[in-house]
Parts: sequence; C-alpha cells; structure tokens
Amino acid sequence: MNKILKIFKSSPHSSIKWDNYFEIYENCLKRFKNKNITLVEIGIGNGGSLFMWRNFLGKKAKIIGIELNPEAKKFEKYGFKIFIGDQSDPTFWKKFYNKNGKIDVLIDDGGHTNLQQITTLMESVENINNGGVILIEDTHTSFMNYKGFKNPSKNSLINFTTNIIENLHRRNPMIKKKINLFS
Repeated sequence: MNKILKIFKSSPHSSIKWDNYFEIYENCLKRFKNKNITLVEIGIGNGGSLFMWRNFLGKKAKIIGIELNPEAKKFEKYGFKIFIGDQSDPTFWKKFYNKNGKIDVLIDDGGHTNLQQITTLMESVENINNGGVILIEDTHTSFMNYKGFKNPSKNSLINFTTNIIENLHRRNPMIKKKINLFS
C-alpha cells in the first residue's frame, strides 16, 4: 500500500475514493510536498480527503475545499478554507479566483456531469500557477448513460478534451487534417 493511501485510510473523517487514484496522486503531487502551495478540492463530502492532503503535503500547504453542502463549513475549525458554491457556475469561479488568486493543484471530485467538469476546467485552467496541475476524477462518467450523465455524447468531458488535444496537433503543417471549430 502506498503512503498516500495509508494516510487516506487513517483520516479522522471518512471519504470515498477509488483505490487506483492514490498511486496517481502520489506520482503527480509528491513534488509539492512541504512547499507553500495551494490545493483546491471540489467535492469534499465528509472531509476525509482534506485531512489526507494536509498530512501528505505538509503544514506549509494551504488546503481549500469547495462543496455544494453548506454543512461543509464545519471543516474550517480544522484550519481548512471552505467555499460553498456550484462548480458549473462560471460566476462562482470568477469570484473564487478573484478572492484566492492562482492555485497550484486543482482536484475535481465534484458532481461529474459534463457541464460541471468542463466548466471547472475552462474556468480554472488560466488560474493554475506555472508547474501546477489539474486532476479530474471520475472521468468514466463520460461513458455513462444513467444518473443524469447522458453519455456517451459529443458533449462529454472526454470528447471535449480530445477535441482540444487534436486541435493542438492539427496545427502541425505535416498533418493534413482539417481544423475543427475549437481552433
């Protein structure tokens, strides 16, 4: 069992995450340990991951949670900043980044709908510090057609990001593909 998974399982509050995420977290985030960084997690639920991030990254890290449920404010007594808001609302993001400035790590474990994931990505990408990272959990919802996900569809997060990546590569003069509407 890797270190971050052990920390997660020993958190004083429960939370739900897929076990296969922890190796990815450790590989992507170990360079931020014991540094003055800001990590933001969307969808904090019972708060278990807030404590995990603090224990894994160290005391210098500023940990911010974003949640729809106003009861999540109770975690502020443990030194976390908590913002209540809807990740699918661009106005929420504008206010959030105006107040907090750029961040280093964004972990989207929020609602997982196309609108929520895409809005979060698009409103956040310019607000990540150089060398920062955005991790989007539960991208499998781009392939699910239940619980309101309405996928697979051309509007899924996977298709949206695939179009962005393809357009970056279509700009190469050696590739004879037509550029689509995202170019």
